[in-house]
Amino acid sequence: MRHPADHGVAAVRHDFSLLTDNDVYLFNEGTHFDLHRKLGAHQCTVDGVRGTYFAVWAPSAESVMVFGDFNQWNRSSHPLRPHASSGIWEGFVPGVGQGTIYKYLVAGRYGGRVNEKADPFAFHAETPPKTASIVWDIGYEWGDAEWMSGRKRRNALNAPISIYEVHLGSWMRVRDDHDRWMSYREIAPKLADYVADMGYTHVELLPIMEHPFYGSWGYQTTGYFAPTSRFGTPQDFMYLVDHLHQRGIGVILDWVPSHFPNDPHGLATFDGTSLYEHQDPREGFHPDWNSYIFNYGRHKVQAFLISSAMFWLETYHADGLRVDAVASMLYRDYSRKAGEWIPNQHGGRENLEAIALLRRMNEEAYRRFPDVQTTAEESTAWPMVSRPTYVGGLGFGFKWDMGWMHDTLEYMRQDPIHRSYHHHELTFRAVYAFNENFILPLSHDEVVHGKGSLLARMPGDAWRQFANLRLLFGYMFGQPGKKLLFMGGDFAQGREWYHESSLDWDLLAIPWHEGVRRLVRDLNRLYRTLPALHELDSQPAGFQWAELNDSANSVLSFVRLSSDSRREDGVLVVCNFTPVVRQGYRVGVPYPGQWREVLNTDAAVYEGSGIGNGDIVSTDRTPMHGRAQSLSLTLPPLGALFLKHEGA
Repeated sequence: MRHPADHGVAAVRHDFSLLTDNDVYLFNEGTHFDLHRKLGAHQCTVDGVRGTYFAVWAPSAESVMVFGDFNQWNRSSHPLRPHASSGIWEGFVPGVGQGTIYKYLVAGRYGGRVNEKADPFAFHAETPPKTASIVWDIGYEWGDAEWMSGRKRRNALNAPISIYEVHLGSWMRVRDDHDRWMSYREIAPKLADYVADMGYTHVELLPIMEHPFYGSWGYQTTGYFAPTSRFGTPQDFMYLVDHLHQRGIGVILDWVPSHFPNDPHGLATFDGTSLYEHQDPREGFHPDWNSYIFNYGRHKVQAFLISSAMFWLETYHADGLRVDAVASMLYRDYSRKAGEWIPNQHGGRENLEAIALLRRMNEEAYRRFPDVQTTAEESTAWPMVSRPTYVGGLGFGFKWDMGWMHDTLEYMRQDPIHRSYHHHELTFRAVYAFNENFILPLSHDEVVHGKGSLLARMPGDAWRQFANLRLLFGYMFGQPGKKLLFMGGDFAQGREWYHESSLDWDLLAIPWHEGVRRLVRDLNRLYRTLPALHELDSQPAGFQWAELNDSANSVLSFVRLSSDSRREDGVLVVCNFTPVVRQGYRVGVPYPGQWREVLNTDAAVYEGSGIGNGDIVSTDRTPMHGRAQSLSLTLPPLGALFLKHEGA
């Protein structure tokens, strides 16, 4: 590629602007949600001359220069000028084009501090540890029209949604001398093949937005408009999304508006002042992550964040955003002691400005893209997270059920002999299960920081650990709520996840691990094909207890129902959380007739003991659990049964 520096670059022209008076007005009031079209670096032609228009918000700067390889990193030859009183500095540089590497030199008005800053609106960046931005066109010819036209049905509340959570840098590496990452284009067919074979409906990617520290997994974001260049160009990432869509797989992106890192090239003290963050550390610094908190009350910061969210939904065809650490945004005293936080204007602990931002972001997302879903990772009892803003909710489509995750894993780690004393940890969820539109997450957070893998957290010898893990997955897929599994868990990876190495794919040669993989594949198939298991995931009409109080035997049984009660296509789920085989165990059911055992987590095909009920079990008129008819079942040890009603 021939660089402008090879033939000289003209001085900055200041008689051209992409900004209109309306742009400035909307930016000032915080309602310009397409800022990426006006700020940043944009290639264009002015008076027949090709070049790049630069625009950056730095209202407290004394001066702003753009410099890079196009001018041999000369720090004074290409000054930008302020656009009226907008706080935006701009200029058109002839001859600068695709692939040009650049930064801004921002001289603060107060104290004279000079900072080299990456472009907050850059579409592409150098691969870390390098920190400069890159002029880049983000045009792409998409081939996913069929997916886009039908994704409303696939993302609906009554659709089966089973999410495979992935960290791209450690899902599968190329085993050569460097054990290198796969590129976006290399991973696309392999990931699509695996996800399609396993029956997942969506992939959720840990943040792919540019981040300087790989070990943050993307949660310390600096590039809110740039996919990380570790795996390729913006078009390469578009190819990955496009390829997944063409294979019928949705793509959800993690998005982090809760905090940002203090790297000197990033957003922190951008123009010499606390521009994006609060100046007072009691509001602007996050003690858990050693990072800055956005000043949500500043209109232009709101516009920056909401523009970022809209950008990923529009430009990269994302089917949803999972918003990280929402709880830390909602509460001013989150992870703080008395005296370490500032109350809101009413004296309360709620962060009113963050609440307003989240509501506006969700309103804008669903207004523009009514066929996507936004999801909150929210770990408290904040009400109506996944309810519309017009009834007082936060406006998300889904909420992670962190309570279910915590209670269930706490229960499962108990030795079965003690589980009868913890039975309430399984049944408590029924109190709140339909207060929100829930996703049941077994995410990356549960297999890091010394917690061990899911398999390692199961009690007992190897046989019992695998049986318990299969039981956990069976119980999860039977419960109302959408599903999420982090990579590696679905084939019982034995070690804790480590971002610097590939998953242990070799384990699939071991029957026990392959058995777990087969089970998850079949659970996904069952969940997708049986309406009773997904249509009413978020409605109480889709769930009935059969027996919730059998703590003595540590058995739980419930019925899932579809939206059409006339179909009588209910599914009975019975979970035996002990290693004891229970013969003649009676369960009352809503419909008389034949019930087919459609899945048994203890089946031999999954490397279980093979104990079950064969094919068909018929009811008799023995009353049980308040119902006139019941089934007499054999419950396998540490097993979950799924029985579908087949008719009278």
